[in-house]
Parts: sequence; C-alpha cells; structure tokens
Amino acid sequence: MTRRPLEILDKALNQKPVIVNLKGDREIRGILQGYDVHMNLVLDNAEEDIDGVSEKRGTLIVRGDNVIYISPSVE
Repeated sequence: MTRRPLEILDKALNQKPVIVNLKGDREIRGILQGYDVHMNLVLDNAEEDIDGVSEKRGTLIVRGDNVIYISPSVE
C-alpha cells in the first residue's frame, strides 16, 4: 500500500534528524518536532553548514514554501 507523504512525516516526528533542502541552495539538519499541511516545519537542534562549517541554529520554524525536500539524515 502506498503511503501518503504526511504519514511518512508522522514517522519522522521526534526521531532521528532529518535533512531539509531549501530554496537558495541551503540545507538544514534537525529533529522534526512538528509540521502542517503547508509543509511549515518546526526543527529542534537545527544545524546549517555554511562554507564547510556547521553552525547551530537551535529551534527553527521553516516556512513550507521554501522547502524543496525532506530526507532522513545519514549519520
């Protein structure tokens, strides 16, 4: 049976980090704490790589219209 995208996100809640690829060639990793039907995301312990240096961002709210994809983090 095919899973719906929001069902897959439900399984990622409060689990391992996810990678969120954003418009503007940005990528953020963090623990998915919540989302809505517009793909607005709440990420905890968020980090962003800038020029090869990982910078901690803490808790972020990411607006859904900036999200290109969400993927499980490989660590």
